[in-house]
Amino acid sequence: MVICTAQTNQITSSDLIDPALNEIQNEFLNNQAEALLNQANKVLSNYPPGWPEPEARQSALLLLDGVLHDVYAHSRPPVQDFFKTRISNAIDEIDQAGIIHGARIWKLYNHGFVVRTNSVTIGFDLVSGISSGIEEFSISDEEMSRLINQCDVLFVSHYHSDHAEERIAQSFIDQKKPVVAPASIWRNKSIFAHITHMERVPHSEQELEIQNGQQKLKVVVYPGHQGSDIENNVYLVLTPEGFSFSQMGDQSNNDDFEWIDEVGENHVVDVLMPNCWTSDIARVASGINPALIITGHENEMGHTIDHREPYWLTYQRREGSDRFGGSKHVGYDTPMIPMTWGESYHYERKNLIID
Repeated sequence: MVICTAQTNQITSSDLIDPALNEIQNEFLNNQAEALLNQANKVLSNYPPGWPEPEARQSALLLLDGVLHDVYAHSRPPVQDFFKTRISNAIDEIDQAGIIHGARIWKLYNHGFVVRTNSVTIGFDLVSGISSGIEEFSISDEEMSRLINQCDVLFVSHYHSDHAEERIAQSFIDQKKPVVAPASIWRNKSIFAHITHMERVPHSEQELEIQNGQQKLKVVVYPGHQGSDIENNVYLVLTPEGFSFSQMGDQSNNDDFEWIDEVGENHVVDVLMPNCWTSDIARVASGINPALIITGHENEMGHTIDHREPYWLTYQRREGSDRFGGSKHVGYDTPMIPMTWGESYHYERKNLIID
């Protein structure tokens, strides 16, 4: 007698998003993430970035912290959809945005920013999100191409994959758009010869041609570091309209306060985009003295959850924190606007209310 047994498709722990949970529990967390992200998205849409910051925004950003600090958040479909939709919408906005006065600043992934004025569009540390380690989380090549098409130049702070992707830099170069980066990045690759390596000299303005020479930017490349050994360019970019924007990459070195403390004495800085965990952010704010701070690096999904920097720490550091240097009793008064993936803020000096 031959006994036939039906084969069943069994889900093993390796198929589960969180292998410590069963299928029903994983599905519950997927559904919960979808519900919470929908609510956060609704609040953020109703209360866009601004200063003074609407109280509801802080609650929505803290809600994002709760969802995104699930160890497996970047593998959950609702999180992937939330991220990709917001970035796609931002690219649509950049594509359609005509700036007459001031500047609009979009926050993309991690420490990636796009700044557009009437005459120029500047990219800082643009990446796809592949640094998360989950391919399904990252932005597609087609979407990244749409973004690159809108930008005139790319500034890369340092070589870490959550700040720099060779294929993105190569796409800029293929379009004859300059890519500015430290000399320590992609040194042994063919792309190196096509990178613009500007001098790392405190406070010294250099000229950079963009748009095939039709426009020029003034650029200061501050000799920053992540830790003691990693070169990290801190850029101050001055546009033809006279606006100035500084993006700090992963700046975190106490010796560099030698020049950080003097930036505000040498240049007027409109918008500072520091890594939210930079060393002693209160001292950074005092030394650079910007009109506005927009933090970056919150919720980089490739990091462990204890260094997947949350918004609640960004708020605490403004009030005073001894995490990464500084003091619990010393904060900063500079207007600060935290933003999440795909959000933007229209900056005009006359409209920035300081209370």
